[in-house]
Amino acid sequence: MEGFSIEKNREQMKILITGGLGFIGVNTSLKFNNLGYDIHILDNLSRKGNFQNYELLKNNMNFTFFNKDLRNYFDIDLLFKDNKFDVIIHLAGQVAVTNSVRNPREDFDINCSGTFNILEAIRNHSPESILIYSSTNKVYGNIEDELLENEKRYYNTNFQGIGEEQKLDFHSPYGCSKGCADQYIRDYHRIYGIKSVVLRQSCIYGPNQFGIEDQGWVSWFSISTIFEKKFTIYGNGKQVRDVLHIFDLVELYKRVIENIEKCKGKIYNVGGGPSNTLSLLELIDLLESKQKKKANLTFSDWRPGDQKIYVSDIRKIFTDVDWTPKISPNDGVGLMIEWIKSNKKIFQELKLI
Repeated sequence: MEGFSIEKNREQMKILITGGLGFIGVNTSLKFNNLGYDIHILDNLSRKGNFQNYELLKNNMNFTFFNKDLRNYFDIDLLFKDNKFDVIIHLAGQVAVTNSVRNPREDFDINCSGTFNILEAIRNHSPESILIYSSTNKVYGNIEDELLENEKRYYNTNFQGIGEEQKLDFHSPYGCSKGCADQYIRDYHRIYGIKSVVLRQSCIYGPNQFGIEDQGWVSWFSISTIFEKKFTIYGNGKQVRDVLHIFDLVELYKRVIENIEKCKGKIYNVGGGPSNTLSLLELIDLLESKQKKKANLTFSDWRPGDQKIYVSDIRKIFTDVDWTPKISPNDGVGLMIEWIKSNKKIFQELKLI
């Protein structure tokens, strides 16, 4: 697959990717298959695009699939009792702030209880496994720094981004559930010696992402602009995020595994960093320029827990694994536009356009 390098003569390792049929999961599966891993995928097939991603993987690689739900402890416990995984990349979860506000119990059950089930299964059956957890910048809540603004964005002067020492302030049910899981994983290293790493990820985008209004804004804005769908910006559109292309993220997963003795027990902020930021309005400008058409957008009130600016300070992860993003927002959005256009049929099947 384009964008992934192959390493030959690598000793095969057994990897479990939870949420492996989601956007990050399918790209992670492709990456580690090309690296020679024995791929095992756990997913409950609850999201749009899961079946399409299953077909994509089936056509490109061999893998073992488990149709299971993290909330069922007995299923998860038996899975780990019967299988010894060298690496677990835990991506499965409820991923939208808005959904968490609508149904906080479900959000808690999936993100917190589901992650706890994974941890207990590792502790009881596979304590030598490496565990990488996909956490979120939402654990920092609504950061109340003094901000400047111009016509297109909020900004700070001399700003290196939010570091791992930033005070936690979950500020939404989603932030609470992910933060709960985040802290449990950290503590299972301290108490039980689990080789875990928490990655507090910012805005990830790229191919195989079927973005919707509630989650995946770079993808959703791109889909809507390309296919001339009306969409809404909540707030004034000056909100800024550091965006990270999926190919850069899955390369980071590889490097964390290779440097697990240095990384285990640590928490890292992971995103595009100060060099790869976009406001919502700047993304619209970029899409309109590339597509030579106007976006059909409206504005509405701010949503709960929406940070005006979030940029990851990625210096800690750079120091430990020598990783920085390689794909610029301009290039990454261009790649995404190409992928969306070439998969129009799938978007029609999913009734996203």
